[in-house]
Amino acid sequence: MAKIISSLNQIDNNIHCSCATIGNFDGVHIGHQTLIKKVCARAKAINATSVVVTFDPHPLRVLVDSKTPPFITLTEQKLQLISDLGVDYIFCIPFTKELASLEPKEFVKIYLVNGLKLKELIIGYDYAFGKNRKGNFNLLKKLGEEFGFRVEQLSPVMYKGAIVSSTRIRDLIQAGKVWEARPLLGRFYQVKGTVIEGKKRGARLLFPTANIALKDELFPKLGVYAVWVELDTNILPGVANIGYNPTFGNEYLSVEVHILNFNQNIYGKTINVHFVQRLRNEKKFSSIQELKQQIQKDILLGKKILSQPEAVI
Repeated sequence: MAKIISSLNQIDNNIHCSCATIGNFDGVHIGHQTLIKKVCARAKAINATSVVVTFDPHPLRVLVDSKTPPFITLTEQKLQLISDLGVDYIFCIPFTKELASLEPKEFVKIYLVNGLKLKELIIGYDYAFGKNRKGNFNLLKKLGEEFGFRVEQLSPVMYKGAIVSSTRIRDLIQAGKVWEARPLLGRFYQVKGTVIEGKKRGARLLFPTANIALKDELFPKLGVYAVWVELDTNILPGVANIGYNPTFGNEYLSVEVHILNFNQNIYGKTINVHFVQRLRNEKKFSSIQELKQQIQKDILLGKKILSQPEAVI
């Protein structure tokens, strides 16, 4: 478990030198994972502390605000995913306009050299930071020569002939192509939320659903999906609907999950929903009976998909 810090005065005195990377890491996809694993390996090789430097909120949220796309991972999930990769420290720096105005040299000197006693810095193929994004690889190399740290830039990670990027993953998820997003993320896309009381229509249809109050920003395209539900320490099969329930004329977006062969009361519980594959579009049905028949078909198809070896999480 990584130690998460957010200020310079939280840095332990026992960090005598560090191998670090820096980035936003939205989604913590396989490109990010490759980079962070390289940092961990190099830190071990040179007897240094491995550190991931990131920011909260995302710099775009401060500098651009409403024009930003929805993020793949909220900060809590991002930090957990990074920690799971085996890094020693995560330095999650509060991002402000004042921090953005710092020249790259000042940021490197204050946070990386004086703060983390940087010995090696490994960055992604396109990373730049600081005022006007002047902190690119070439400038970092010059600063490394001045302050005494080594800089390495990794090549992009490719999948099916294209660079793995947060933008590519976001586009796939918003198009409902969650199955196609999995190889890029290294996992199925998931959302997290608290089970709240709904209108109990599912129960009356004999297909009770968990209604979820979500915090996530990014949602797959409206429709029905085969999903895995993570509840406490259990992974349970299910079918989820994201949409407006047009048969009942809802005006608000909802996420409802029918957990297969499950009838426990889980109000107030936090669950993770892992989206495996899209089954169909949302549809308005002419009758309740027609809706029930379609739900039965969805469950059968969901079971078939989740029984595939590639669908296991």
